[in-house]
Parts: sequence; C-alpha cells; structure tokens
Amino acid sequence: ESDPVDECGSRKSLDTQLAPQWPVVGESFAYSMRVGAFLIGSAVAAEVTPVQKVIQLMNGMLEKGKKEKHEEQVQFAAYKTWCDDTATEKTRAIKEDNEQIDSLEAVIGKCEADISKLTKEIAQLDEDISVYEGDLKAATKVRKMEHEDYLATHKDLTESVDATAGAIALIKKKMFDKKAGAALLQIPRMPEADRRKLQSFLSTSEGYSMAAPEAAAYEDHTGGIIEILEKLHDKFEDERTEAEKEESNSKHAFEMLSQDLTNSISTSKDDRSDKAQQKAKTAQREADAKGDLQDTVTSRDDDQAYLDDLSATCKSKSDDFEARQTLRAQEIEAIEKAIEIISSGAVSGAADKHLPSLVQQGSALMQLRSNSRSPNQIPALALGCRHHVPRTQVLARAGLQA
Repeated sequence: ESDPVDECGSRKSLDTQLAPQWPVVGESFAYSMRVGAFLIGSAVAAEVTPVQKVIQLMNGMLEKGKKEKHEEQVQFAAYKTWCDDTATEKTRAIKEDNEQIDSLEAVIGKCEADISKLTKEIAQLDEDISVYEGDLKAATKVRKMEHEDYLATHKDLTESVDATAGAIALIKKKMFDKKAGAALLQIPRMPEADRRKLQSFLSTSEGYSMAAPEAAAYEDHTGGIIEILEKLHDKFEDERTEAEKEESNSKHAFEMLSQDLTNSISTSKDDRSDKAQQKAKTAQREADAKGDLQDTVTSRDDDQAYLDDLSATCKSKSDDFEARQTLRAQEIEAIEKAIEIISSGAVSGAADKHLPSLVQQGSALMQLRSNSRSPNQIPALALGCRHHVPRTQVLARAGLQA
C-alpha cells in the first residue's frame, strides 16, 4: 500500500497528463469523483466495472457541458443579433438625424438671407412710396396754383375782349363818352402805346359836335382808334385761346402724371404687402426649422448616448461570453482528456484491481455526502493519485479505514 505505482498505475504518465487540466475541471470533476465513488457499489452489483461507471459519468458530464456551451452560444447569438440590429438601427437614425440637421441648418441660413433681403426691399419700397406720394402732393399743389393763375388770366382776358368789343360798338354808334373811355383805360393787359393813343382820343373827342363838319372830323379821328381797339380785341381773344389751350395741356399732363404716380404708389404698396407677407412666412418657417433643429439635435444626442451605452454593454457581455466559452471549452477538453487517460490500459488495470475494495466503504461514502465534513475529503481520493500518496493515507484523509 505504500507503493504509489500499485495504487495509481503509471504515476508519471497520469501526473503529466492530468496536472494541467485538473484545476480547470474544478468542482465539476470533484463532484464526479464523489458520485463515482458512490456508484462503485452498484457497479459491482450490476457486473459493470467501476472504471466503466466513472467513464459513463464523465461522458454524461461531457455531454452536459457541450449542451450548456451550445445553449449559451445560441442564447448569446440571439443577444448579439439584437445588439447588432439595435446598433444598426441607432446608427441609421443618427445618420438620418445628422442629414436632417444639415438640411435644417441650410433652411435656417436661407431663411435668414431671405429675411435680410426682404427687409431691404421693403425699406426701399417704403422710400419709393414716400417719394411718389411727395411728388403727387407737390404736383397737385403746382397744378392747383396753375389752375388758379389760369382762372385769373382767363378772367382778365375775357374782360379785355368784352371791353374792347363794347368800346368799338359805342364808338361806331357815336355814344362813346368819357366814362366809357375811363373804363377802357383800366384794361390791365393793354399795351402802353395803345393806352396813350386812347388817352389822346378821349382828350380830343370832347370838342367834337355832331354837326356836319364836326361829324366828318369825328369819323376821321375815331377810325384809327377803332382799328387799335379791334387789334386789341383780336389780341386778347388770341391770348385767351392760348391760355385755354395751355390750361388743357397742363390739366392733361397733370392727370397723366397723377395717374402714373398713383399707379406707382399702388404697385409699390402691393409689392410691399407681398414682401411683408413673404417675410412673415419666412420668419415663421425659420422659427419652425429652429424648433425642429433643436428636437433633432436632442434626438440625435439621445440616440448617440444610447448607442454608446449599448456598445459598452454589448462589448462587456461579449467579453464575458468569450471568457465563459473559453472556460467551458477548457473544462470539456479536460474531461475529454481525463476520459482518455482513465480509458487507457495502465489506469484501467490499476482501477480494476483497487476500486472494488472501496465497495466495503460504500456506507461511509454515503455518510460523507450528508455530514458536515469538508467537501475536499472525497476529491482527496483522486488527488492521492495525482500527488502519489499511498492508499492508506488517502483513505485516512477521506475519513475511511484502509
């Protein structure tokens, strides 16, 4: 019993092959050893060797480990798909938000430029309207003065025409007296030379009587005065006609100017109204775009923060998954290696020789499962082989008798 080779078979080969894997298998392997010891009694009763029972147990553990590893892969694949899909969706949303932000900033920039342009155009129209209205007011004032001058001139000319016509008639009827002559001299538009002739006529006509000799002299004297008065009459009529023509032309010109200015004022006011409405609509569009921009920026930032958190969380869980998968792969590899070693001829022969003697300790093993002893006692049975401890010492550590 003191020879570790008799207890454990090929000691060097077992230590060399199991030493690296044992710590990886850990509690699962220790548990299999405890269950394996418990199954020794039933293995003997069923004419199945203990090694075969242990191999069956470890094969079950191997299948369970592979199954759990696969299930975890399936579960993580679904989780990773969700991570990838969500990240793709958030990335797409962020890209769309960035494009929307660029578009809204362009809209806001154009609105600001349009508002600035419309403001200048409205100011120019206001100035134009003020100028047009000033021109119309000034033209109206001038036209009023022109018309008043025309009325005064027309009145004077009409009075002059009537006065000369009346004087001619009186002279021809020999009824022209001093009073009529004084009224004739008051005509304002009479040339000064003609006025002196009339004054001379009036001063000499009083000495004529209507007798034959005087009458003949009167006829000769008044002939030149009548000629002067007729010329004055024609002159006054011509001037009145010309004044009437000028008045008509001035009136027509004013009406044309007034109509043009009125149209300009109306057109400018309509343009100003349109541009004011455009400016108001543009300002509202700018305000809406700024509101949308703020909402889009907030949405983009929220999505970015969510994506950052998602990436960090998924990366952490992916790292954990990889670590667990590595650990499971190492456990599976260790179990497969253990099965290979236990199934080898050297280990199998030693186990067939010594494991049946453990049947007598079955009750003690059952008791070990339920008492409060350290769980390291049962693994000590296996560790004895690993550390070349004689069977008597191994059983003593496990609380059993040799």
